[in-house]
This record gives sequence, C-alpha cells and structure tokens, in this order.
Amino acid sequence: MIYENVEIIDAGAEGKAVGKINEKIIFVPFVVPGDVVDIQITRKKRKYLEGKAVKFHKYSSKRIEPHCSHFGLCGGCRWQNMKYEEQLFYKQKQVYESFVRIGKLENPVILPILPSPKTRYYRNKLDYTFSNHRWLTDEDRNVEMSPASANALGFHVPQFFDKIVDIQECFHMKDPSNAIRNAARTYAVDHDLTFYDVRLWQGFLRNLIIRNTEAGGLMVIMVVRSREEHLMPMLDHLAGQFPEITSFYYVINPKQNDSIHDLDFNLFKGDAFIVEKFPSFLQSGKEIEFRIGPASFFQTNSFQAVNLYRIAAELADFKGHELVYDLYTGTGTIANYIAPYVKKVIGIESVASAIADAEVNSSINGISNTTFFAGEAEKLLTPEFINSQGKPDIVITDPPRNGMHDKVVKTIIEVRPQKVVYVSCNPATQARDIALLSEYYGMESCQPVDMFPHTQHVENIALLKTRY
Repeated sequence: MIYENVEIIDAGAEGKAVGKINEKIIFVPFVVPGDVVDIQITRKKRKYLEGKAVKFHKYSSKRIEPHCSHFGLCGGCRWQNMKYEEQLFYKQKQVYESFVRIGKLENPVILPILPSPKTRYYRNKLDYTFSNHRWLTDEDRNVEMSPASANALGFHVPQFFDKIVDIQECFHMKDPSNAIRNAARTYAVDHDLTFYDVRLWQGFLRNLIIRNTEAGGLMVIMVVRSREEHLMPMLDHLAGQFPEITSFYYVINPKQNDSIHDLDFNLFKGDAFIVEKFPSFLQSGKEIEFRIGPASFFQTNSFQAVNLYRIAAELADFKGHELVYDLYTGTGTIANYIAPYVKKVIGIESVASAIADAEVNSSINGISNTTFFAGEAEKLLTPEFINSQGKPDIVITDPPRNGMHDKVVKTIIEVRPQKVVYVSCNPATQARDIALLSEYYGMESCQPVDMFPHTQHVENIALLKTRY
C-alpha cells in the first residue's frame, strides 16, 4: 500500500522521521522534517505504521546533500542528510520532551545543546565486520558475481543480522583508518582468506577494530575464528604497510557470538595500550592521562568527552572536602578527572577489567584518593558498604542506556547526598529515573551534549539537588 503526498513533520526514535496518515503515526527512515513524500507501508502495528519513501514531491529546506556514498544503506548516520543546526534542534527537543513527558517536569531548565567541535572524523573507535553476505544493491543484483565479490568488510545493515555494507570510505575516523580497513580487505581477497559466515558459524576473518587517540596512539585489533597459518602473514603485512600502528593485537574467537571481552587479547606488536590526554577543567590543574587497552571503555568522541567531564565537574561545584561516589565508573575516567578537586572518590563498576584500568589510570597520574570496587552497584551499595566507605556528599552516575537499577535509585534516596550529577546517553531512561527521585530531588539544570553528529543520539548531564 502506498500513501501519497505525506508531509514529514518531526524527527523520531531510532533516527527515523515522523509523518501522519489518518491521524496515525508513521515512521520513515532517511527523510527529513519538511519533506513531502509518497510512502510505501512496510509494517503495520496497532499504534503506528512503518514505511519507506518511494517518491519525493518536495524537499525540505532542512536538507543537505549527504557527504557519504554509503548513506541510505549503512544505518550509522541516519541524520546525515539534515543540516547540523537542525540536528541540534531535534536533539534538544528530544531532551525537553523526555523530561516533560516521562520525567513529568514542568518547564525544565535545559541549557542550549553543546555542538561537537567536529562533525566528521570525530570517533576514536570503529568496529568493522568481515562477512561473506555483502548487502547487494539493485545494480549488484543485475550483474553476475563471483564468490569473492560477496565478501564485505564494513557495518551491519539495520535489522539484518547477517548483512554487511562493504565500506569504502567512512567519515567517522581520521586516516589511516580507511586505508587500514581497505588494505585488510584487499589482502584477504588476494590471498583467498575466508570471510565469516554468521549463519553457518564458519570462516576465518571475523572483525577488525581500530582505535586512536589525539595524543598519537593507533591500535588495531584483528579478530579471527581460529589460529590458522594465514594469521601471522596478514598481521605482518598490515604492520609493515602501516608503521603508524603503535599497538597491534589479535583475538581468537571460536564462539557463536561477537563478544570478545571474555577472550585473550594477544599483543602482536607495539605497546600494550594507547594514551589519551585531557586538560584539567581548572586552568591551574594538571593534564590527566588515560591509558586505553584493547578492552577498555572510553568515550568515542574525545573532543566532546573532555567537555562532558568538564561540565559534570562544573555542575558539581566541588569545594574540596567532598566524598564522591562515581557509579558506573567504567575505566574511572570521570573519577580520575575530578579526584584532584575533592577529598575522595569511590568508583563502582560491574566489569572487573575496567576497574583494573581505572586503578592504573589513578596510578600513572599520581592520584591517591580514589578507591575502586568491582561489582554491580545495586548489589554493592549496601548499608554496610556505605558505613565502611562513608556517606557520599555527591553522587555522579553514568549508567548504560537502560538507566539506573531501581535499587540504586532507592539507595540514593535513602543516603540522600546533597547533589546528584546524572550523565546519560538516553534522555528517556534518565527522565524516568529523575521522576523516581523527584520527591526528594529537584533538577536545577541540565546540559545536552552532542557526542554523535549525524545520529539521533544525545548525551545529557543533569544536576539534581536535595529538596530538604
């Protein structure tokens, strides 16, 4: 079924835009508010529809020409056809509507969103997938193809677990990222190496992960299904072609899933880590250094990460005497960033390897007033724990997308720190948690931060203070 002359009226969830057909919401990818299109229905739900634009009658003034040739296939940058200032507008709107609709806040104080200093080449980590199920365009289907031409090294097609867009150029990460990926593909094809088949769980090459830092580090991680004779020659070839690589690992993953954090990271050449450096949020403070290992979590936009931590510290308004709990601390980036300006920081994180990284980062920066604990926050934050470590004056929390566990929310209410600085990558779950805290805490202000240009994702920092 096709509906004609439908006006796109808003930007919606998952990077899709929103139209209305007979008062029913329809979600459409790769269109922009202000477009007028014919829509073919692809899915019918009780409360909404999904479709795709098959004809344009009017192009929105909010549009720009996408700069990436893979736009429309790769699902990574769904707003790339929208002017950057319009992207910021809809991200700000997303935060506001989440706090009003979900958080039940009246007239929330939301500061103007902080734009990313870079909208291209801003990422410090990319994870590519080898696959023998390349996504075929209409042109491809009309051409006789060899088995090798079905191979791909790139990103997943949205909603297809087994289809990969073969990426030729990605504007997320600066050179030599593109060159390394393309050289790995060329070598594999020239030497008849098998690309992974996720349906049959077989094939040699699985993933290629590239990480870099503004301080000059470049890490490559090659993931293969088994240790075969082809592995070392391929690694030698890439290392010789790209002497810029400062840290080179390989991982053997024989499992039927792509998770590698429980596997051994084998150092092939170079340093065991790369280094990133952030300036202090106070001009008088010293630079903070972070060591990033192959399994370390680190904010993928380094340019905005330093702004994110600075804003969190500024909102907390440290006086120097505070005991701070940093929940979901990850590798202790926020904990170590703020440690010089408070009495003590207690960091809690469920991933033990991340805690090991956090302790290393404290050590190399000469920071002695941090203590880190591995375990789930909802289980660690018992009355006994708080009695032994001390009641926090300030809690900083940066949970995953699903927000804080309800037991953590209850503990914050029971302990009642003076301030809560809530950092979130999901305004919807952040607003939900703030609503749960609202009887005891009022939101003083919040600051959206654009960490991921050309996507619908937005980071947000909220300052909460006790009501009494």
